[in-house]
Amino acid sequence: MKKLIFCASALALAGLTGCGSGGSPSVKVGLNVELTGEMPAVGASSKNAAEMFVSQINTAGGLDLGGTKLPIELIIGDNGAKADQARTVAQRLISQDNVVAMVGPDASSCAIPASIVAETFKCPMISPWSTNSKTTLDEEGKPKQYVFRACFIDPFEARVLAKFVLNNIKAKTAAVLYDVASEAPNGQANLFKEVFEQNGGKVVAFETYTTGDRDFSAQLTKIKAQNPEVIFLPAYYNDAAGIARQARQQGITAQLIGSDAWSSPEIITLGGQDVDGSYFCNHYSTEIATPVAKKFVSDYTAKYGKAPDDVAALTYDAMGLITEAIRTAGKADRQAVRNALAKIPKYEGVTGTLQFQPGSGDPVKSAVILQIKDGKFVWIANGQP
Repeated sequence: MKKLIFCASALALAGLTGCGSGGSPSVKVGLNVELTGEMPAVGASSKNAAEMFVSQINTAGGLDLGGTKLPIELIIGDNGAKADQARTVAQRLISQDNVVAMVGPDASSCAIPASIVAETFKCPMISPWSTNSKTTLDEEGKPKQYVFRACFIDPFEARVLAKFVLNNIKAKTAAVLYDVASEAPNGQANLFKEVFEQNGGKVVAFETYTTGDRDFSAQLTKIKAQNPEVIFLPAYYNDAAGIARQARQQGITAQLIGSDAWSSPEIITLGGQDVDGSYFCNHYSTEIATPVAKKFVSDYTAKYGKAPDDVAALTYDAMGLITEAIRTAGKADRQAVRNALAKIPKYEGVTGTLQFQPGSGDPVKSAVILQIKDGKFVWIANGQP
C-alpha cells in the first residue's frame, strides 16, 4: 500500500485524525483503487481526481471542522483489480490506517467485497463507479448502512440502453457477449436482455467469456450466424476493444453498443477504427458540462494534460460528498460522517445533481449516451431516471 503521509500516533477527533506532514493534525481519507491489474486506466483516473481534489482543499486552507481547518490526508491502496486484494486494502485502510471514510473501489467485482468490510467495521464507503446493486445491498437484499455510491445502478443503465437501441437505433434483434465472472458486466447483460425483450426486442445470441480470455472467435462465430442488428458488449474497455477488433475481422458489421465500462479514452487507443461509430452509456459528458463541471474539466486538463473521463469525474464527486459530510458532522467521526452523508441534500457535483434515496446508498441520477466518433466521445442523448 502506498501512503502519502504516515504517523503512528493517534490524535483527537475520535481517534480518526492522524498526523500530516510536519506533525500537524489531518483528516484521513482512504482511496481503494485499481492501479494495477486488468484496468489500470480506471485506477489512474480515480487517483488523479482524488489527489487533485485534496490538493485544492488543502491549498485553500483545509477542511473546516467547527471553526478549525485541517488538511486532508489521502491514503492510497492498490487493489490490483482483484476481489481479495480489494478486501485486504479495505481492512488495512479501516483497521490500521484509521481512515474516517473510504472512497472506492471502482469496479463492482472489487467494490462488493470491500463494501462488506466497510459495513462490518461501520466505516463510511462511497464507490465512484460501481453500478452493481450488490455493492449497496446485503445478502438479504436490504440496504447496507455505511455503503454509498456516486453513480447510477445497473437496472437503470439497462433500461436506458435497451430503449435507446429500440427507439433511436430502431433495432429489434441483439446479441450479447459478456464476462460471466465479472459482477457488473454479468448483471448488465442479464438486465439488458430482460428489458430489451420486455419492450419488443429479441436477443438472438447470449454468449459469455471469462476474465482474462483474449480469443473470442468461437463466441463471435455463433453471433455472426444469428446476424443481429446490434451487439451489446458490457465489457471493460480493454476487453471491448479486443472483441470489437475480432468482430470486424470476422466481417461482423452489427452496431456495437457498450456500457459505462467503455468510458476510458483507452478504448479509443486500443480499439481504433473498430470501435468508431459505437454507442455506450456513460455517467457524464464534457460536452454538456455545467459551470462546476467546466471548471473541473479545465483544472484536470491543465494538471494532467488530458480531459477527465467519467471515473475521474465520479471520484471527484465522491470526494466532494465525503468532505461535505465531514464538514456537516463537524468532526472526523465515522458514525457522524455516515449520518451526515445519508442526509446530504441535493449535491451539485461534476456529474450532475446527486441526492441519495431515503434509506439507500444509491443516488437519483441521469445518464448520457455517447458515441465514439473520429477519436472522440460525442454526446448523443440523455437518459433520465
